[in-house]
Amino acid sequence: MSEKLQIKKRSAFKGEDGYKTFSIRIKDETVEQLDEIARQTNRSRNDIINMMLEFGINNCEITESNQI
Repeated sequence: MSEKLQIKKRSAFKGEDGYKTFSIRIKDETVEQLDEIARQTNRSRNDIINMMLEFGINNCEITESNQI
C-alpha cells in the first residue's frame, strides 16, 4: 500500500463526544509507536488510533478467498 495516512499537528488537546469506550489488547511496541506519533503531532493516543482506524476502514478492500 503506497498511500500514507497524513496527520497534521494540533496546537492543543481537546475532548471528543459521541464515542464508545471498549477494551482491546495491543502489543507494547505498538503502544510505544502510537505514543511517539501522538507526541510528535500534539494529539492524544485516542485521537491517533481513531484516525488510523478510520483510514483503515475507508481504505479496506474485501476480496474473495481462494481457499475451500
